[in-house]
Formats: sequence, structure tokens, C-alpha cells
Amino acid sequence: MKARLRFILAACVLGLLMTGPFALTGLLLFADAKDAERAAFAQFLVPRLPVGGVITLLGLVAGVLLLRGLFQQYVQGLSRMAETLRLMLGANRNFRVAPEGPPEVRELARAANDLAQQRDELLNDVEAQIRTAKATVEEEKNRLAALMSELALGVVVCNLDGRILLYNSRARLQFKALAQGPTSMSGGALIGLGRSIFSILERGQITHSLENIQQRLRRGSAEPTANFITSTRGGQLLRAQMAPVLRTGATGPATATVDSLPPAPPPGEGGDNVGSQAAPAQGVAAATMLGAELQVTGYVLTIENITRNFEREAERDQVLQSLTDGNRAALANLRAAVETLIDSPEMEVDYRERFTRVIADEASAMSQRLETTMSGFADSLKTRWPLEDVLAIDIVAAAARRVADRLHLPIKNEDQDTSLWIRVDSFALIQAITFLASRLQDHYAIRELRLRLSAEGKMVFVDLIWSGTPVSSETLYTWELEPMNVGAETSPLTLRDVVDRHSGEIWYQRDKAAHNAFFRIVLPAAVTPDVQTIDQTQHLHSDSRPEYYDFDLFAARDAEGSGIDPDRRLTDLAYSVFDTETTGLQPSNGDEIIQLGAVRIVNNRLLRQEIFDQLVDPVIPLKPEGILIHGITEAMVNGQPRLDVVLPAFHEFCAETVLVAHNASFDMRFLQLKEDSLGVRFTQPVLDTLLLSAVIHPNQESHRLESIAERLGINVIGRHTALGDAYVTGEVFLKMIPLLADMGILTLRQALDAAQKTYFARVKY
Repeated sequence: MKARLRFILAACVLGLLMTGPFALTGLLLFADAKDAERAAFAQFLVPRLPVGGVITLLGLVAGVLLLRGLFQQYVQGLSRMAETLRLMLGANRNFRVAPEGPPEVRELARAANDLAQQRDELLNDVEAQIRTAKATVEEEKNRLAALMSELALGVVVCNLDGRILLYNSRARLQFKALAQGPTSMSGGALIGLGRSIFSILERGQITHSLENIQQRLRRGSAEPTANFITSTRGGQLLRAQMAPVLRTGATGPATATVDSLPPAPPPGEGGDNVGSQAAPAQGVAAATMLGAELQVTGYVLTIENITRNFEREAERDQVLQSLTDGNRAALANLRAAVETLIDSPEMEVDYRERFTRVIADEASAMSQRLETTMSGFADSLKTRWPLEDVLAIDIVAAAARRVADRLHLPIKNEDQDTSLWIRVDSFALIQAITFLASRLQDHYAIRELRLRLSAEGKMVFVDLIWSGTPVSSETLYTWELEPMNVGAETSPLTLRDVVDRHSGEIWYQRDKAAHNAFFRIVLPAAVTPDVQTIDQTQHLHSDSRPEYYDFDLFAARDAEGSGIDPDRRLTDLAYSVFDTETTGLQPSNGDEIIQLGAVRIVNNRLLRQEIFDQLVDPVIPLKPEGILIHGITEAMVNGQPRLDVVLPAFHEFCAETVLVAHNASFDMRFLQLKEDSLGVRFTQPVLDTLLLSAVIHPNQESHRLESIAERLGINVIGRHTALGDAYVTGEVFLKMIPLLADMGILTLRQALDAAQKTYFARVKY
């Protein structure tokens, strides 16, 4: 029975005890008395009833107040203490019971705090020993994760269900660049821990490759890998190599084979978009057993985007085709005209002029055709020497270090654009810069060299600037044809070779006003997406340990069915924790979303780098009182995508996950009002940390997000931004899961049912 009901029942009992005996005695006396006695009794009692009633009522009120005070001190006080003790046992070990209330309750609180302190000392000792034991294993995991993050190729590791359990930064960049439509704004929603690789690659291709690997393993192959080329939904070509993740020491008969992997679903059934709750494999065991010694638990995919290479090869083929087919007829006409002239030396002048004109016309047409081909396919006719896209500032910095080390020549930087990318042979270009610096030092005794980096259109300029004796154009021409030898280092290449390799130019120029001269090396700018530049920069400045892995997902298996099973345990589900910032608090009266932020939870981990964070142009003015809270101004939202673009992207980000929010009915109302007009529906279950807090701590006065976080020992940072609130809500929710388990609430269905029984579930927007 709830505490409130017990108090009401106790007050009723007290009232009966105070009034019942008097009323019963009066009724008995009145029943046994004679008529004259009853009349005298009534004449005596009636005038005194108001005074007696008031005295009785005052006594009853005093008794209820006394009972209420005792109830609050002992019953409710002990209930709050019990909730605090559960916090100390689970979510927040540093939490302590406040010694308040009557002396007996305060003494009990002090005793509980003493026990908690002793428990913490023991736990700290045990945790220290566990940390020491795990140090070596954790170091190896971090070393592997850091190594994966630095690989030049995209790497994705999956379990047999196709669920991604590891990916590196390069894979994230590649798949983000491949994302088509609104998903590209969400930070690469196509890839993430617990998501399915089948949303990117063909299921049938993966299954076929696993079958080939299985056959090679059975034949005892030392390299059981499979290579294939596939295309994405956006039409990009990928070259992939698959290698199995093997586990040794298995015993017993085979429980599953690659043949039992699921077939590709019929078109239109959404089988390729499998989330962490979806089940593409019915009846697939935890691993593919190969004999008694090996079992395949997953596979590693190394992925390279070859779309640009394929397009270049196609352009080269087109050039060759145009040069052969286009000139075949012209060459035949030329040959026939020449042979006729040779065979007929006595030909009349008119006929000879006619054949000569044919030769001239055909030669002119061939020349024009060749020039047109060269102009139209200049990029495709470049040398096939491997070039790479690099930040120009990195090449200049490397060249400066090499000049300083080899020549001991002071180097300074001047006006360097740090955002420029170039497509170059890095080593050859650095050799060329070092060679020019060496010649300037040897022949003109320069004391300092300055490097400048700029761009114009599709060309990037690398300038070598010096003060002093100018260089003639003839000298530069001579240097261009010399081998690039610097000291004891020799090179078969010349400066002209390097320039031609990049289809660039080099020239000498004087700046008389500044009394300077410089060599300018002209190089082609690389076509590098801005998004990659941004992400690379973020990656370089981020923690060396990436968060793109979770090896525990090797053992995770999908449940049957394509939806979210409400009877699954809370610890087995994937979640999208989200929050909104809005123009106001009345979604039904025209207020709009101005920011959406979300973060994913997979395998009980908050994945801080798998996020959705987007400002939204609400197309209506912002309210000044709202700006004071969330800090988002008109200038920040002007020009941002509108909700008709952002909401479908968010819908895809949180597909096949349970939604989590604080005061979720408020945020969900904004989303639901847009479902019909935008054609997206959020049908997945929604958990509300406000309601769950009322379930876990029904005797606490406040269920605000800050209060809950304080009770659970969570630092609140970045409040009143959508993503910041999503982070805090996610951490709160992870702390709540074990507290719910202590109450017997283990599954999603049980959590939803318990939340709907709270008082706050009645609030509507």
C-alpha cells in the first residue's frame, strides 16, 4: 500500500477512535432511557452539542496534525532514506543520507552512512585490483583501436549478423561522402556501432564472399580472403576485401554454416535497413563452426572508393577510341591521295591540285580532331604516375623541414592558405623545392628563403621567395633540365619531369616594389569535399583513442522479427536519446523546432561520436525570452536547412532504435505534428526519463533533469543545447537501467507500463 493511502487510513482510524466511543455510549444510554428521561437528556444535550462538536473537531484536527508530523518524520522520512540508500548501493556511491528528522531517524542515517563508507573502502580496494588486472588488456585494445584509426583504408568489422562492431575514421569519412540526400547532414547516418552493413553493401555479395572464405578454410588455405567490387545505392564503386575473424579452441559439432545466412529480402520489404534490433538471420548460431578447431565469429572489410579511378580509366578509353575511330577514315583518304600522286607523276595540274587539297583538308581535320581531343580530355591524358590528395600546407611544412635539415637554410612562411588541397607526388615535389633552394644557395648565396601558398581558380601556387641577386630566365631553363642532385643525394628526375608529371608550370618572377624575386610552381588543386577536410581536422585534434568500436558486439545476436521486441531486456536494446530546442512551449499554437540533437546508445555505451546535431530554420521569428534560454539567435538559424529536410534525416538516424527523451511528450508533440505533412512517422517506442524518475524515486520532490543528474552523480555540462541535453539525458538513462532492474523492471514493456502509471504521464501538450 502506498504511503499516502496509509496516512488517509490512519487519519480515519483516529477519527473513529475519538468520536466512536462517545457516540456509541450516547446511543446506548438513549436507547435504555424512558421517555421522560429521553426528553430531559435531549433538553440537556442539544444546547451543548455545538460546543462539544467544536471541542471534538479541534481534538481530531490536533490528532491528525500530530499524526501527520509523525508520519512525515518516520514513514516518509524512512522511505526517502530507503531511496537514498538504493542510490548509494547502485547509481551514486558518493551520495549520503542527510541526518534529519527525529533523533532515532538521524541515528539510523549516521549508521547507514558509516556502513556506506566501509563499503566504499572495500569496493575501492577491489576496483583498484581489477584496474591493475585489466591494464594490459585495455592497453592492447586501445593500441588496436588507435592503429585502426590511422589506417589509410576504410576498415569495418562485423559479426555474422552484419552488425558493425568496429570502424575506423577513414571508413566513416568514406561512407559519409557516399551518403545521398539529407542523411549526409547527420554525420554519416549510414554507419554506426550496432547498425547493419547491409544498409550500405549488398547482402547477397556478403553472403557469397563468406561462402568462398568457408570453402578456402576447409581446403586449408593460408589466406582465406575474398575480394569483390560492389556499388552503393548512390552509384559509387567500392573495392572490398573480406577476411574472417576466427576463434580457435572450439569443440563439438558444427552448429551453423555460412549457408544459413539470411537470403536477401524481396524488394520493398526494407530488409537492407537492419538496425540493432532487427533479425536478418533466423536460426543462425553464434558462429560458423569449421571443424572442431576454428569458428568464424565475424569478418573484416577493408574498403576503398574506386569511383574516380574507374571514371579516369573510362575517359582514357574514350580518348583512345576517339583517336582511332575518328582518324581511321582520314588516314585512308590521305593514303589513297598520296598513292595516286606517286603512281601518276604525269597527272594534270588541276587533278594534282585537287589531290593536294584533299591531303591538306584531311591533315587539317586530323589536327583539329587531335587538338579537340587533347583539350577535352587533358586530365585523362595525364601520366599514370600515382598522385595523392594532400593538404598543401603539409607539403610546404615538410619541404621547409627538409631544406632546413639538408641545407641549414633559414625558412620562413608567408601568407599560407591552410585550406588548400593539391593532387601531387609528395616526395618528388619536396625534392624539387629542395633542389631549387640548393641552387639558389650555391649560386646566389641567399641567406633566407620564404615559402608562400596561394590559389587562383583550380590552380595552387607554391612560391619560393628570396631577396638579393635576381635570376635570369635562361638560368631557370638550365636548372629545369638538370638532374635534381642535392649534396650526396642523387635523383634521375629533372625539375621539368616533376612539373610535367603534375601537368603544371614553373616560372620566375620579380617583385621590384618589394625588392624580391620568386620561383612559382603551379600545381592542380585537388577536388576534395569540404566535409572530409572538416572531419580530418576534427580527427587530428580529437582523442587518440577512437570510440568507433565495441568488441562485446561479437556475442550479440539479433532477435526474430524486423521490429523492436517489447519483451527484450533494456540492456539489449539500442537507443537514440534526443532533445529539441524550440521557439516556444506551445507546439499546437505554431511554435517550431530550431535545433535537433541526438546521440546513440549501443550495448550500454553512450557513443559520443555517433550524433545528430542540426540547427533548423523555423521560418518564423524567434522569441526574445527563448533566446535567453537556449542562446540560439536569428543569425544562427538563417540559411540553415528547414525541417522538411532535417526531420527525414533524423528519422533515418534513429531508425530501429528506442527513442529516449526527458519530458518526451513535449518533444514528441513537435515531431508528431509534422508527420503527415513531411511523410515520416516515428512508430518506435519512447521512454521518458521524467516518468522513469517518478517510478524509481516516487518520494522525491523534484524530477527536473538537473535534480535527477545530481541525485545520480552526473555532471551537467552544455545544458539548453539540444545535443548537450541529449548527452545528459543519455547518461541519466544509463544510470536508471540498473535501478529499474532492482525494482524488477527488466524489459522494455515493463518500463513502458510502469511509466504510464505515474502522475506525470497525464501531462499532454
